[in-house]
Amino acid sequence: MRAAQAGMKPTLPKRFYKDAGVKERDGKFFLALDGRTAKTPSKQDLAVPSRGLAEALAEEWRGQGGEIDPSTMPVTRIVNSAIDGVAPRQAEVVDDLVRYAGSDLVYYRAAEPERLAHSQDAAWSPVLDWAKEVHGARFSLGEGVMHVTQPEESVAAIRRAIEQIESPFALAALHVMTTLSGSVLISLAHAAQQMDADAAWAAAHVDELYQESVWGEDYEAMERRRRREAEFKAAARVFRLATE
Repeated sequence: MRAAQAGMKPTLPKRFYKDAGVKERDGKFFLALDGRTAKTPSKQDLAVPSRGLAEALAEEWRGQGGEIDPSTMPVTRIVNSAIDGVAPRQAEVVDDLVRYAGSDLVYYRAAEPERLAHSQDAAWSPVLDWAKEVHGARFSLGEGVMHVTQPEESVAAIRRAIEQIESPFALAALHVMTTLSGSVLISLAHAAQQMDADAAWAAAHVDELYQESVWGEDYEAMERRRRREAEFKAAARVFRLATE
């Protein structure tokens, strides 16, 4: 199956440049390919607000071989999304993130087995405590998957926290982290440096890690999770570099 999947990979574009670098102009930092400013898919300049983020872009482009493989360029994909998709519609992205606050992963707990319940509590309660202490947001917990309606004032507090993120690059990165983890609260806690990327990713996958400890590891599931983890950590890097 893996051999068949490899044979189905799309044809990748050939590398058309020799070097990737950074140019600064008017307070912005541009990705330059052989000295020429690179463009996003919608033909806008590939420009970012910090040299560190621009260097991260250039690093990905330098690392390409004879072909350009977008799957190995998560920072570039997030930056393209920020410029082409998030910047023109930041309010819509905020609304989408706020929806996660109404049904966040960390609200729903298992009553048993005891080891899983303990693992969830150890990983998720510090996130809820942080949301309460820093943002004044108190959330209700439930068992199983039945929806629990959250206090409007708590959801509104999370909205205010998200709206404080003015950079479209940071907002795009937060959105990627949230969709990959299923938790805007874990993603916000990580963005606020309350937990590192490894701890945030592990917190978002308590249930999966427990199941693997009981039933053993599934190769394809692990590979998917590793790819998603790399995307999550790339988004965490973009958030940090965009807000330096």
